[in-house]
Amino acid sequence: MNTLRELQALPMDEKRERGLVHTPDEIAQQPTSWRNTYRLFENSRSELRSFLGQARDERWTIYMVGAGTSDYIGHSLANLLRQRWQCEVFAVASTDLLTNREDLVLTDRNYLWISFSRSGDSPEGVAVLEQALAAYPKVKHLVVSCNKDGRMVKLAQESEQAFGMLLDDAVNDRSLAMTSSFTNMVVFGQALAHLWENEHYPATLEYLIEAAEYLLLEGADLAHDLAQQACLRACFVGAGGLGATARESALKLLELTSGRIETMYETTLGLRHGPMSSLNADTLFVGFLSNEARRRKYDNDLLHEVHAKEVVRKIVAIGRKDAVCDHFLHCPAFDRIDDAYRPAVDVIFGQMLGLFSSIELGMRPDSPSPTGVISRVVEAFSIYS
Repeated sequence: MNTLRELQALPMDEKRERGLVHTPDEIAQQPTSWRNTYRLFENSRSELRSFLGQARDERWTIYMVGAGTSDYIGHSLANLLRQRWQCEVFAVASTDLLTNREDLVLTDRNYLWISFSRSGDSPEGVAVLEQALAAYPKVKHLVVSCNKDGRMVKLAQESEQAFGMLLDDAVNDRSLAMTSSFTNMVVFGQALAHLWENEHYPATLEYLIEAAEYLLLEGADLAHDLAQQACLRACFVGAGGLGATARESALKLLELTSGRIETMYETTLGLRHGPMSSLNADTLFVGFLSNEARRRKYDNDLLHEVHAKEVVRKIVAIGRKDAVCDHFLHCPAFDRIDDAYRPAVDVIFGQMLGLFSSIELGMRPDSPSPTGVISRVVEAFSIYS
């Protein structure tokens, strides 16, 4: 029994007292829940094809829309969908669409907006969808959510311009931090990229599950050990879709420790352009290493440089074992997964690091914002048309 499973096995009274009722289980359930999400996708495939056929055939511009972690879903999927559907795909935050819609939308262009929202009730997501449905008849909407009672799903169900895709309630995370909801919406998006043909995705999904089960076993113990070393900073780095993984990992550690651990993320080549100056002896450095040979050379060079300069406390490499590092997490399944599909797996280490760091700091992972500065669903605020 590893450290994550030990948390799951605690008596319920102790879980409630320590704020551990939901977060450990929601992290651990991810590989199993992905199969169910794929079954839901398969059950909706014909309806999705019918709704999305014109957008794909005419190569409409696609916006991947969300806020916070849901925005990072779009960043995790944009490259994959662009290549599979051979059209322009952009991750556009709903927070930006709400404030700068006129700058971001061309009125004579056909769009498909794919909106991701765990709750379907975030103020930005609801407002952007309502305004777009009213103002832009040439925009189609696919809403992906985990909450059957969310306003966004209901709006989608009421409109001919929209399609509401509801994932299983089990992945509608009850904890503050999005974990299984994030990866299940990513898995749905990966399946969507293969909407018109299965090709290798079912096999890829099995490799994702195998790699995730390895991370939940070996990675949990490493995350626990690193949390006990009390690093005050953490830096996450990756390229392409793994850059989105770095962003979400940084956010998870920040959220779950209420900012008591300072976090940052960068792209592999972007770190040298100023952000490297923030690394110090209190920094944990996590690199998500590419499986593609050319990109991996850049990843390895950066790890060599960071190691040689002795500017961080520990270096962790995820996905490869042939790197200069203090710790690595790798199993054969990683070698069978293209980078575009890796975010669903690799982010699990960031989630567990956040969980164990939260515990080490004496916090309650299910509700790690003791003063209520942030909440599970962003509080309502004034919306201006």
